[in-house]
Amino acid sequence: MSDAVEKLAQVKDKITTAEHKAHRAAGSATLVAVSKTFDNEAVLPVIAAGQRIFGENRVQEAQGKWPELKAKFPDIELHLIGPLQSNKAREAVALFDVIETVDREKIASELAKEINKQGRTPRLYVQVNTGSEPQKAGIEPKEAIAFVNRCREVHGLAIEGLMCIPPADENPGPHFALLEKLARQAGVEKLSMGMSGDYELAVAFGATSVRVGSAIFGSR
Repeated sequence: MSDAVEKLAQVKDKITTAEHKAHRAAGSATLVAVSKTFDNEAVLPVIAAGQRIFGENRVQEAQGKWPELKAKFPDIELHLIGPLQSNKAREAVALFDVIETVDREKIASELAKEINKQGRTPRLYVQVNTGSEPQKAGIEPKEAIAFVNRCREVHGLAIEGLMCIPPADENPGPHFALLEKLARQAGVEKLSMGMSGDYELAVAFGATSVRVGSAIFGSR
């Protein structure tokens, strides 16, 4: 058994335990295995172990890896979890099943155009910059609900969830609580929050998906 497969099993066990502690149904928090910077050889054992949901940060890197893997394993679900440039909207809509980083008007507009052109409808999340960090992507919390509404009403996009990446040097709990509150106010059901260092806490705060990379694949 590869090291990654062993770690995958450990992460899944911890998610199940966190669900139980939070009095949530087993399986209510989905694991997105973050495979960015890892090649097909590293990913294949994890696929063989049954993992089917993966996250990538960059459109270009994903294009070099996933078309071949998705052809072999058509039930794979691929999430874009890194910032999306508007000039990559066409490729993103063609490849990804879920785009978690809708965060500004131009992206919403380009995605709407490509969805109409391609007839392919990836599920969409709005990324919220809960820490208002200038270097980080995401819409400001105070603008999030209005932006979700504009995505729906102006661009005709079905937004199903919110996503956040809390500041690295802060307790993530208040950020998870804020995202959960914004999701309720925006009328969306999905919450993508929690990474390798804090995914168990995210489950306690209601995450419907957690994005775990290094705890499965090792350090980059």
